[in-house]
Amino acid sequence: MRPVAALIAVSCLFLAACGGSGGGASRAGGVPGGGKTLEQLWRDGGDDVAVVPGTDHYVPGDVRVSFLVLDSQGRPVILPTARVWVARGRSEKPFLETTAKPERIGIPGEQEADSTHIYVAHIRVREPGTYWYVAAPEGGREDVHAVGQLQVLAEDPVPGVGDPVPDSVTPTLAKVGGNAAKVTTRVPPDLPLLRYSVAGSLRAHVPFVVTFATPKFCTSRTCGPVVDVVEKVAQSFEGSGVRFIHVEVYAGNDPARGYNRWMREWHLLTEPWTFVVNAQGRVASRFQGTVSVAELEQAVRAVAGKPS
Repeated sequence: MRPVAALIAVSCLFLAACGGSGGGASRAGGVPGGGKTLEQLWRDGGDDVAVVPGTDHYVPGDVRVSFLVLDSQGRPVILPTARVWVARGRSEKPFLETTAKPERIGIPGEQEADSTHIYVAHIRVREPGTYWYVAAPEGGREDVHAVGQLQVLAEDPVPGVGDPVPDSVTPTLAKVGGNAAKVTTRVPPDLPLLRYSVAGSLRAHVPFVVTFATPKFCTSRTCGPVVDVVEKVAQSFEGSGVRFIHVEVYAGNDPARGYNRWMREWHLLTEPWTFVVNAQGRVASRFQGTVSVAELEQAVRAVAGKPS
């Protein structure tokens, strides 16, 4: 998945899988979905559509899910809230009903897009398997119910929360003689994010953020201007001691050559990915796909000790 020119819908959906898979509560203490199956809830909408996924890498624990809701004409549906139901199958009754709210993605006024929001869900899942969800934006005239699927993996090769990160000698501006085009595809170059390497930051025992992304080759509607977001957050934490690093994803910045060695070292099969690493060199937070300024600031604050 790649960052994109046309961004879309975000809402913070906070879900917690319950029953045999996790913990959580139904909406207002009632029966989730009023006793209907997930399929019935999906068909209740005027437009019965599929979500456009922004993430596809899920493992047991706190599962972060991002997706867009588009109507049958392909237009983004962004409303004040969205009701969400989660089940183990489309023919089963949901074990959870909750409310979603929109969260801003990208830097306001700094990109042209048909939307600047995307739905984001946090689902606590105890075991691998297949999960289904239906999202129904509410608060407007649109009547759209979107269905999506989560394949929760049993094993995760990507560094997760608490894991040490690879000692990657990622490229810096100094190593290429100041030729920014060799280390970033962003225009203008994101110079503040090209000062440090992952390996150097680990040796310095300082917290850092590293984003693996390629601004030039954005193709997905769901990824967003991740490098712009990281640079914006870096400005907020200037002088805090936290380092911010951008690593391109393709060998020689050429998609035809496939992913570079740093992507392989981190076992990344999609992009963008953003990791917040503490001073002990372990992952504190990670984000696949788009991430908002608010989400990233909160994660960085936790490793920087900066008050809210």
